[in-house]
Amino acid sequence: MKIITEEILTELIKKHGFENYLRDLMKKLREDFSRWEEFNKIPRPSMQVPGGVLELMPICGKRYYTFKYVNCHPKNPERADKLMTVVATGQLSRIDTGYPLMVSEMTLHTALRTAATAALATNFLARKNSKIHSIIGTGAQSEFLVKALNMVRNIKEVRYFDTDPLAMDKFEKNLKGNKFKMVRCKNTQEAVRGADIITTCTACKAHVDVLKNSWIKEGAHINGLGGDTVGKTELEFSILPRCKIVVEYFDQAVVEGEIQRFDKREAKKKVYAELHEIFTGKKSARNNEKEITLYDSVGIALEDYSALTLTYELTQKYNLGEELNLTPVLQNPKDLISILK
Repeated sequence: MKIITEEILTELIKKHGFENYLRDLMKKLREDFSRWEEFNKIPRPSMQVPGGVLELMPICGKRYYTFKYVNCHPKNPERADKLMTVVATGQLSRIDTGYPLMVSEMTLHTALRTAATAALATNFLARKNSKIHSIIGTGAQSEFLVKALNMVRNIKEVRYFDTDPLAMDKFEKNLKGNKFKMVRCKNTQEAVRGADIITTCTACKAHVDVLKNSWIKEGAHINGLGGDTVGKTELEFSILPRCKIVVEYFDQAVVEGEIQRFDKREAKKKVYAELHEIFTGKKSARNNEKEITLYDSVGIALEDYSALTLTYELTQKYNLGEELNLTPVLQNPKDLISILK
């Protein structure tokens, strides 16, 4: 089977091109979401542990099965060994034999697929003339999001704020030289007032009002990407009734998304659509210039499926990936003990 390390994925993306990879991933995401009913899916099981959460994200299509293991430990960067908040690994397997085809890093994959899905949602939901993008939270995911959203809208100005000044320094350095104007803000309110597109991507630890209702103008589009587990949200609750709410997968969003603060019956009424309904045209996206749209994202296994299958196809094209046996190779498939002789 193929082993895809961070180094191999980096080489693949350099060969294929960063924007080409994102563009191809957006195409594959839209195709896979359009086949929504074909997938066997469940809300991800999660375990709350001291300092964070551990999650497993499985999904099964007609040809492949994938899963991702992922964590979220917000205080990891404060440790002496400077660990990341989120890391992940994943696997792609054949469903006809059950044999794994690829084991892969999924930390970089997660950043790429989150950005690509947010860009797709933004392309459908944000006003076509959106020019100002405000991003709250300039951690590991932020540059991917800005680059991806810039591929679907002609962004002229990026405003940004993080409670960590060093994270903003890093963000500025990594995005220096782009065509859009970069505006460092003193607080969230300064960043989001008058913005056309607002992206929140924080590792908030509770029901935190990162965004206040009074700051949101008519016609804005919000990508609510941070939080994403039981008891964690980023938007002031009074924002939600003003919004046309779109989620990826209701059964998971009602547990982990912004809509978790409604009871399930009320949440069902408040959610306008799942993404697959928007992507296939079953439901309209934006109906007028005054609507406030909210993409209440929690990240789902289908997005990892799209990223893993795209990477697998590209490793074949570019002949990349270390081939290792993590399953036995036997002359007699019933003689497992023979490998120890």
